[in-house]
Amino acid sequence: MPVALGPVGATGMYARRGEVQAARAASRAGIPYTLSTVSVCSIEEVASHASGALWSQLYVLKDRGYMRNALERAWAAGMKTLVFTVDMPIPGSRYRDNRSGMSGPHATLRQYLQACTHPRWAMNVGLAGRPLSFGNIEAYTGHKMTMDDYMGFISNNFDPSIAWHDLEWIRDSWQGKLIIKGILDADDARNAVRLGADGIVVSNHGGRQLDGAIPTARALPRVVDAVGDDLTVLADSGVRSGVDVIRLLALGAKGVLLGRAYIYALAAAGEAGVAHLLRLFAEDMKVTMTLTGATSPSAISLDCLDRLEQDQHRTHAVPVSLPPDAARDLAWPCASPGPAKWNYL
Repeated sequence: MPVALGPVGATGMYARRGEVQAARAASRAGIPYTLSTVSVCSIEEVASHASGALWSQLYVLKDRGYMRNALERAWAAGMKTLVFTVDMPIPGSRYRDNRSGMSGPHATLRQYLQACTHPRWAMNVGLAGRPLSFGNIEAYTGHKMTMDDYMGFISNNFDPSIAWHDLEWIRDSWQGKLIIKGILDADDARNAVRLGADGIVVSNHGGRQLDGAIPTARALPRVVDAVGDDLTVLADSGVRSGVDVIRLLALGAKGVLLGRAYIYALAAAGEAGVAHLLRLFAEDMKVTMTLTGATSPSAISLDCLDRLEQDQHRTHAVPVSLPPDAARDLAWPCASPGPAKWNYL
């Protein structure tokens, strides 16, 4: 599938050692898994449990020593693709996190109260999933990094002055493939080409940074037109089904990153839940391709979007059978493990 699991902070809070479980599910599906800078499980722990492609995500931080440490550890662990997120110079105003107890005053008290009313989570994640701290940051600081410590680290280290010279430093410091995540503007996409990036992710951070930001689907065509084939254009934000994947591919993306969708599955059923979700996505994509007349992955185009709109207003469609090669490209790969056919980088 032209899909990767995108970076989600504190994934280990949703399931026991959640990053490890998600990475294993991605490996089974033959798709990449992206480990967040602010993960519960460390780079080394995830790499020791996953056999597939692993990508490492990083923010620009004031502490360049931490950034160098993260780059060196990722490379040593076999992560050859870096996803550098540029749309989070500071955290957005996340009032839901304050209400839920993830941050804000009296957060620790609310967390304990919520754990008491959710005994299954408390046993499976809160106790069996320990340590519930930030493994990547701890590996650098040398001491335990709790949620409260993490918020202080973010406040002190996220750099609102991020500029293109910071990305030049990253490009010079990283010898692997570089993907810049958080691009919504055509001029920024052209700058990514000049920088020497291998890919970009057209993304509005799922609306978590600025809920009034331009939607990915609106920005994507302009970005694709601006860069052509000079680099690989990926996309994310708001993807909840295989139909959404087809929509973004039709708008010009070469691949799609999932976030909240796989976190829901992980929280519900762990590794098995993510594996099941990816099966649903693959089947959904096959059905959508058939019903929109795309007889091969390369045939996914804007015409598919027109047909999707038409199908919303009628109750019948004339299916077009997928030829064997196209069906095999989208097939769930568990029966024949191996590298994913979709090599979009």
